[in-house]
Amino acid sequence: EPKTEKPLEEKAAPPEEEKPAEKEPEKEPEPLAIDFDRIHDRVRSISIRDVTESGLFWSPTGARLAFTATIDGRKGLYTVTFPDDLKPKLLTSTTGSGPRWVKEKKAIRWVVRGAPAVTTGPKTESYGFRVPQEIDVAARYGAAFDVAWRIMRDRFYDVRLNGRDWSAIRTKYRRHASLSPDRAIFGKVVSMMLGELNGSHLGFSVSPERREGYRDEWRKVTGALGVRWDPEFEGPGLRVLAVVEGGPADRAASRVVPGEVVTSIDGRPVDRNVDPARLLTVLPDRAVTLRVRPAEGEERTVVIRPSSLHGVRRLLYRQWVRDREAKVDEASGGRLGYLHVRGMMWGSFHEFERQLHAAGYGKDGLVIDVRDNGGGFTADHLLTALTQPRHAYTVQRGGAPGYPQDRKVYASWHKPIVVLINQSSFSNAEIFAHAIRTLGRGQVVGVATGGGVISTGGARVMDFGFIRTPGRGWFLVGDGEDLEQNGARPHHEVWPMPGDAAKGIDRQLDKAVEVLVSDVGEWKKTGDLPKPKYRSER
Repeated sequence: EPKTEKPLEEKAAPPEEEKPAEKEPEKEPEPLAIDFDRIHDRVRSISIRDVTESGLFWSPTGARLAFTATIDGRKGLYTVTFPDDLKPKLLTSTTGSGPRWVKEKKAIRWVVRGAPAVTTGPKTESYGFRVPQEIDVAARYGAAFDVAWRIMRDRFYDVRLNGRDWSAIRTKYRRHASLSPDRAIFGKVVSMMLGELNGSHLGFSVSPERREGYRDEWRKVTGALGVRWDPEFEGPGLRVLAVVEGGPADRAASRVVPGEVVTSIDGRPVDRNVDPARLLTVLPDRAVTLRVRPAEGEERTVVIRPSSLHGVRRLLYRQWVRDREAKVDEASGGRLGYLHVRGMMWGSFHEFERQLHAAGYGKDGLVIDVRDNGGGFTADHLLTALTQPRHAYTVQRGGAPGYPQDRKVYASWHKPIVVLINQSSFSNAEIFAHAIRTLGRGQVVGVATGGGVISTGGARVMDFGFIRTPGRGWFLVGDGEDLEQNGARPHHEVWPMPGDAAKGIDRQLDKAVEVLVSDVGEWKKTGDLPKPKYRSER
């Protein structure tokens, strides 16, 4: 019922109460003052030898910095305290993701082994839970599609999205995405949407759905013996045509030599009608037993531990490089060196720098091969080694001219070069080839690259997968040509012929040697270092 108000005059006066003491007004916090004068001189670097830190985050006051690392063999969460105590201290051996340091509780909240957890000092309490959930599958797939569409709309390097009507493309594919029966089909629909852009460095990787309690540790793998079979051999058995140097069949305890015949694998007879890969698909690190019949003598048993296909390919690559080195050395009469840059990553760059000494020592020119190079990020590091400016040279008493390499950024090469490219030189390898032409550092031989040059990143699409986000274009200095869809063009176009590789023929390499021998001849006329002028000669 509503209350009936009394007239004002009838209202009783409230009893006298003791008034609470007046609170002192809260002091305004002092304004933050940052001394920007030469602030860069006050930057300090914390370096922990042989340690890689990850997951760095600050305490609420900013006095402590926490990070995950393995120090002295102990993995955990470490902290340093600013400004004086910079020696890492182990806070807890627990590690997780998404940490947040809560000031009031003096605790860290994060996700540990898939469950929310709270860490207070060395102690961690986990709060795992299970919740039944009903999902509108079509709506969820549609929402994930919208996320992928929106990410590309906002991050693609060309704001015009290569002239495509991106809203119309969303309409074209969204219904198909929402009706996908599973994630694999959903991923194909997203990939088709991305294909409308006709750009490189695009892709969508589907994340598998989690299956509780499922373990994938005992999956069989197909092993490789490191042998090549003779396709002309009628049988019975499989005759070894060649053995990969350094492979499983090239070891003292499990050696098989060309010409020998393998009659069985793990007791099962083999011939040209049996796929040996089926018999070599076993649990990882398991040895198999071969029966081997030599050209002369008795059949014997060989116990061999197969390698992975990747491992054998690595050995075949090494042999391929050695073959190219020998071809260049023979064709040039020992005047030229050869090196192959497999990728534009740190490992390949360090090998490149090493080869400037190993392959280039005593040579007049270098063939630098970036064929089948999938790219990366180190093109400018290679260029630094090949284009470092020179202002002087040094000569030891009675020695040859040379600049002390330990005073340079990288080992360097100033003599003539030729660069080999093909249709499988991609991304950063294309940038390198473009730069060689643009800077006039040397001639390029081979076939034009594909024109797939965009700097790329990536983003998660809910829990559905990972989408690549090519967000920065590359353009040539001068005419501003977009390197995307404009591959690096060689000075000398040479296509391989069908069957060349099997016959050991490399027409592109032969042309590179021819071009470089000519360039070395011209350089010899004009580019040799001058004779030192000593004080007594002036």
